[in-house]
This record gives sequence, C-alpha cells and structure tokens, in this order.
Amino acid sequence: MDAERTGDYPARQTAPPVESRSKLVSDPVHGFISVPRGVLLDLVETPEVQRLRRIRQLGVGHLVFPGAEHSRFGHALGAMALMQDALGVLAEKGTPISPDEHTAAVAAALLHDVGHGPFSHTLEHSLLAGVPHEAMSRALIVDLNGRLGGALDLALAMFDGAYERPFFHALVSGQLDVDRLDYLRRDSFYTGVVEGEVGVSRLIKTLRVDPLEGGPGSRLVVESKGVYAVENFLISRRLMYWQVYLHKAVLAGDHVLRAALERVRGHLERGERPAPDACAAPLLFFLEHPRADVSDRAVREAFCALDDTDVLASLKRWRTSSDAVLADLASRFLDRRLPAVTLLDHEPDQSERAAWHEAVAAWLVAEGLSSPVDAPADVAFYLVFGHAANTAYALKAPILIRERDGRVREFSEVSEMVTPRAPVVKPYVCAPKGCRPAGVPAA
Repeated sequence: MDAERTGDYPARQTAPPVESRSKLVSDPVHGFISVPRGVLLDLVETPEVQRLRRIRQLGVGHLVFPGAEHSRFGHALGAMALMQDALGVLAEKGTPISPDEHTAAVAAALLHDVGHGPFSHTLEHSLLAGVPHEAMSRALIVDLNGRLGGALDLALAMFDGAYERPFFHALVSGQLDVDRLDYLRRDSFYTGVVEGEVGVSRLIKTLRVDPLEGGPGSRLVVESKGVYAVENFLISRRLMYWQVYLHKAVLAGDHVLRAALERVRGHLERGERPAPDACAAPLLFFLEHPRADVSDRAVREAFCALDDTDVLASLKRWRTSSDAVLADLASRFLDRRLPAVTLLDHEPDQSERAAWHEAVAAWLVAEGLSSPVDAPADVAFYLVFGHAANTAYALKAPILIRERDGRVREFSEVSEMVTPRAPVVKPYVCAPKGCRPAGVPAA
C-alpha cells in the first residue's frame, strides 16, 4: 500500500527519538558539564545530592561578598567535571582506567561533600559535636550504596583510600584534588577575588601517574612543565584563605551564628522554649541531640532534612524572643550588624582577657541586654578569642614533581617560590563594636 500522502508529498517517516547518553548542565565556571546517564545521573537526582542546592558553599561568606550565594550542589558538579577531565588526561598518557573505575571515581568526586550541613563549615561542629563532614559524607555514601545495590562499592573504596590503585584517592582527597581545584576557582569567581584565580586546565593537563600503569605503588605526580601552575595554585589558595575564608567579617558572622544556636541549646537544656514555635523541626532535633550518633539511621535522615532555610527561618523566629540576648544575636545576623574582629600581635594573657570580659559585660548592661547579675555569664555569647591559621603547603601530603629524566622530587625541591612551612597563626578577639578595653586599638 502506498504511503499516506498530503497533497503530492508522502507522509514523513520519523524514527523514534534516541536518548542522549548524558545530560548537559550549564556552569558559569567550567562551561557545560556532562552528566552521564545511569548511576551518575541517578545520584545527581537523589534527595541527598539535591539537598546541596540549599547549602551555601561559603557559609556566611555572602555577608561579605554579595555574589557568594553559590551552593554545594554547583561545587559537587564542578568537582565531578574536573574528575572527568583528569581521568581523560591520565588515560591519554597511557594509564589504563576501566569504565567501572571511571564511573566510581566520578561518583566519589560528586559525593565527596554530600555530608555538609547548613552553612557548610560554619556549623560543622556546632550541630554534631566531633563529627566532621567527611564522616557524614561517608555514612551517606554507604546509604546510597545500599539503595543502589552495591553500585558504589568501588567509589567508597576510592573515597576511603582503600582501593589498590591509590592515585584515584589522591584525586578525591589530596593536595591537588578536584575538590580544591574546583572550590578555589568557583569561590574566586563568585566572590570576585581575582587573586584566587587558578589555572585549573593547565594543572590538570600536567598530571600523570608514576609508574604509568598505575599499580598499587603508583603515585599522582605533576610533570615538570606544571611547576608554575602548582605555584599559582598554592599562592592563590593562601590568598583566598586570608581574603575570603578568614576574612574578619566572615569570622564575626560565624561567631554570631554559632552563639545564637548555643543560646537556644541552653534554653532547651533547661526545658524552655526561647521563642514562639521554638525553631524549625529539623534544626530542633540537633539542638536537642548535639552528640547524636551518625551510625543511627534516624540521625542521618534528620540530617538530610536540614539545610540553610531551617536555620534562617529559626533566626527569624528567635528575633522575637523574650530573651534579649537571643533576639539581639538573631537580629545581628539577619541584619548584618556584626561584631568587630581585632587581630592581635600576641596571645592575650589572663589579665588582658579579664579586661575584655569586663568591657563586654559593661556593654551588655549599658545596652539593656543583660542585668549586672547575668552579664558575666552572657559575655560568652559576645566575646570570643580565636586563631586564624593558614598553611600554604604542608609536607604531610607532599606534591610530587616528575622531572623529564623520570626522577620524582618533592615540590619544594623544585620550586623557586614555595617552601613548606609551619602554619601562619594569627590570634584575634571578636567583640561588639565600640567595646574594647582602654589602650586596645580599633579593628
């Protein structure tokens, strides 16, 4: 029978649509990121990974840099993309990488930060004492692996550093891992701090495995032509710490947010509700259980229900609290009325600390936030002595350079600019603005 006609033309014969093997995501930092269909796309679409959209990458950094509203989700995709690039480079240079290894390494990069809580590092130890985000990440990867029928066994081994080919773990967690390469480039982009710009592509293209076959004793190294790229990376990382991650206003915002949570936790321990409706339920769980066990599935489920919005919604409730200190702390964070951080040229002694304590107590009474009886105890929520520490390059996990003649040398033996050194530690005091003992200069 003749094909059906429309006028003088036969009807168009259409083939069934062919689904592409990956999805493309437009990223302002790396361009288009390819997410392969299958286990990787399935992981991206899980609630655990989608939750990262609601976790700020830079914690309270947006209080200093208005553009720093980017999320952990973008960082996860960026790390995944860089892992794909790095594996492609290593394979081109002759290191055999199986499809299963490729998928596992990319999955490990995607999931490496899935255990971050609200405001990232700011509240990392405030919500679950003694539980770093890496421990929660691992626990959640184990959960995902169970749901996927063991599809993440190899990714988990790479994440743990237990896989027999150690260069995979170095790409996930090492001096030149895809985590650092992405967050420096991404944070520089969103903050506008150009000193943090890193030549990521150049650095990745100079990576290789030594020996090339990548056996159990293999190491991730940088070819000698990449020395300048590594120097740029280390210097940029140092500058980003001082200018962004340890910015004085960021430290101040961190302290205000933590103080508000600790104030509420104190109320809850006494069986009090600090404001109407107390706080968002997901946050309330961790304020009531600061030492919850991450091995408990209920704890992990509660953690996955918690994000930045719960903290912000709770702060908005707390600003109406009858507790003047809590209401003030919540308002200060929401309205960005931050305390001052003063860098000190020495570790304050007991008498200097006592002078700061007395000055802040007097300020609390003068501001009507506390009574003369309560002020000495309330000082703890407004006065913090801390340390800002920055290490540009540590030998604990050395960067290795492969010379043209095949010799492998530790980076500081080759570089003219970067040498390993002890962390630079700067003591500081965080206290309300205009509140300082006599003789102490303004911040």
